Amino acid sequence: MKIYITNVFVEDQAQALEFYHNKLGFIVKDDIPMGVDRWLTVVAKDQPDGPQLLLEPSSHPAVKPYKSALKADGLPAASFQVENLDKEYTRLNGLGVEFTQQPTDFGNVRIAVLDDTCGNLVQLVEMKTGRS
Repeated sequence: MKIYITNVFVEDQAQALEFYHNKLGFIVKDDIPMGVDRWLTVVAKDQPDGPQLLLEPSSHPAVKPYKSALKADGLPAASFQVENLDKEYTRLNGLGVEFTQQPTDFGNVRIAVLDDTCGNLVQLVEMKTGRS
C-alpha cells in the first residue's frame, strides 16, 4: 500500500495553483474542468509519478469551521519535506511567503510553518542528518 493522493482545501483554486506551483515549486499533474471547479493536482518535480496533492475547493459546509479551527490552533493542514530548510525559508521569504514559524529545531527535525494564502498553514520539515 502507498499514498496515491491527499488533499488540502483551498478557497480559490487559481490562487492555490499560483502558490503551490509558482512559489512552492510543485508541478501540475492533472487539471481537469469539473463544472465550476477543477480536479487540480500537483506533484513534486522529482516525483512526477509520486503522491499527488489535490487542491480541493472548500465548498463543503464542514470545511470552513475545520480550517478555521486548525489555523486558530496553529496546526498545519499539510507537511512537506525539504532537503535544506534554511535555504527554502530564504527562497520563499524572498518570494513574499509569510511564515508563522521560523525554522526551529525539534528533536530529529527542523520545521518552519507558512501560510499558503488559501486558508491553510503548511509545515516544512527537514530531517536532521542520519534520518530519512
